[in-house]
Amino acid sequence: MELLKRLLLPVIMLLLGIGFWTSPTLQILAAGVALFLFGMMLLERGFQAFSGGILEQVLHRATQSTPRAMLFGAVATSVMQSSTLVSVLTISFLSAGMMKLGAGLGVIFGANLGTTTGAWLIAGFGLNISLSKLAMPLLIFGVLLQFQQTQGRTALGNILLGIGFLFLGIDYMKDGFGGMQDGLDLTTIAPGGIAGILLFTLFGILTTVVLQSSHATLVLTLAALSVGQISYDAALALAIGANIGTAVTTAVFGSLGANSAGKRLAMGHLVFNLFTGVVALLMLPALLWIVEHLSHAMGIAADNHTMKLAVFHTLFNLLGIALMLPQLQRLQRFLERIIRTKEQEDSQPQYLNQAAMESPAAAVSVTRNESIRLYSLSTDLLIEGLGWHADEFNRGQPLPLLTDNSRSAAATNLQQRYEQQVKGIYSSIIGFISSAREKTSGTFDEQLRELRAADHHLIEAIKGVKHLQRNLLFYVHSENPEMAQAYQQLRLQIGDVLRTINDVRHMEEPTESRLALDHQLLLTERERELSDTLIEGLIRGRKITTGMATSLLTDKGYVYDICNSLLSAARYLFIDADRPQSEEPDNLNLEAAELSAINRQLDEQRSDNTAGDQP
Repeated sequence: MELLKRLLLPVIMLLLGIGFWTSPTLQILAAGVALFLFGMMLLERGFQAFSGGILEQVLHRATQSTPRAMLFGAVATSVMQSSTLVSVLTISFLSAGMMKLGAGLGVIFGANLGTTTGAWLIAGFGLNISLSKLAMPLLIFGVLLQFQQTQGRTALGNILLGIGFLFLGIDYMKDGFGGMQDGLDLTTIAPGGIAGILLFTLFGILTTVVLQSSHATLVLTLAALSVGQISYDAALALAIGANIGTAVTTAVFGSLGANSAGKRLAMGHLVFNLFTGVVALLMLPALLWIVEHLSHAMGIAADNHTMKLAVFHTLFNLLGIALMLPQLQRLQRFLERIIRTKEQEDSQPQYLNQAAMESPAAAVSVTRNESIRLYSLSTDLLIEGLGWHADEFNRGQPLPLLTDNSRSAAATNLQQRYEQQVKGIYSSIIGFISSAREKTSGTFDEQLRELRAADHHLIEAIKGVKHLQRNLLFYVHSENPEMAQAYQQLRLQIGDVLRTINDVRHMEEPTESRLALDHQLLLTERERELSDTLIEGLIRGRKITTGMATSLLTDKGYVYDICNSLLSAARYLFIDADRPQSEEPDNLNLEAAELSAINRQLDEQRSDNTAGDQP
């Protein structure tokens, strides 16, 4: 694909150079196309700047049902005049798991209908007046807004500049085709009948693929039709080809980097537009008869072919939706059957994909999903490294009753399992976040930063267990009962933190979740203070040697760091996914009565753990 692009550009530039040398009028036409495409780019860039907020929120809410998704697709495309932007944004949301395939197809159906508004505006308004007079003030205001520091004003400036260049491009294309009337008449070159219809349909497809815009193809068609450079039948075929071409563009380019869900939507777009185009070609005589009667009822003059083209464009898109909508479930099953989800290795990321980077909200969503998966893999690794069975632990078995697995290979091969199961995913997440943050700002950028911090805390927890593991797996079986009990208590302390985090994952209220983590953090702090007193008592009572005490003090610090890392990761991963934790108030201070309750809880835990260790 990249090789084709590199070869295609020099060929196009060479042909254009020859054309400019032989026909000055072609320069005007080509300049019009270039200005129009540049305007489309600026328009998309302006709306993309808003896609990090309102647009994503509206898209998420509007895709809860197929009718609402279709309405969103139609309205968004009508406003932004870019079905490609709407399609790419929808693919990114679907790739991120933020919407269902049926809703995504609904957006695509609606976007196809939304493209028809451009034909109405240009046919009814743009070809009858000099748009360059309207373009000038838009360009001036757009440039002035470019000098503003705020992102919103700069984005608005891009939108005004985009509309201004669109208007200029339309005027230049009209002038270009008008200047060709004396030197070239396309109506005499193209064959007539079915062969001509098929030829112009193919030309519409190719033009849209090359220009990456069905709107540009439609404007060219309307401009040529308005000055009589092409026949009415040829214009209809070009409109059908433009519809098919925009689906080809989405299928080929929009799905690059998307996962299987995104590829299904791109393929669904292609299937829908191909089906609509074929039906329109087969039913062309009947559609023309309906267009004539509708145009007469709407007061459109018999010789106003540009307005009739707009009517035809809307009519055959409506026909496609009417025929495909009842088959939506069947289409979904077909797409799921031909594009299957690839089985991925546990050591590879499952949620990250390049298509999600097109939307800040989607980028945050896939990063959070992959980070939560990293949390599960990391904590299973920690549990095994502490000498327990991960499956047994996750089933909720009481900590003192967990089977000791500390002498197995699973417990001792922590570094090897980290390299095989965790390191690759962690590296992929960090690389994805670095790329995604180049396109994000504000709340989404802060969320990505916090997710990166959460992943770092998980890796630090694994490193802490690795440091702790040597002494833990030795002393937990020590003949010295005091050392065995002390290291068992360290292990249970980490287990308590993991169990608390598991409870937090099932809490829906952010305040409750935050309080639970703060409560566990205070328990960890208090446990650290009590362990200092305990170790001093063991030394004074000559129950452990000073060497044992040194190991115990060092490992107590590792446990404290492990618990803090896990709690910090949980705060970023499992509390209020819709907003950064930096926007929340500082940790809530617990009252004296609550601190007393914590102390009692610690005493009860110690008593339970001691009882559980007894035979």
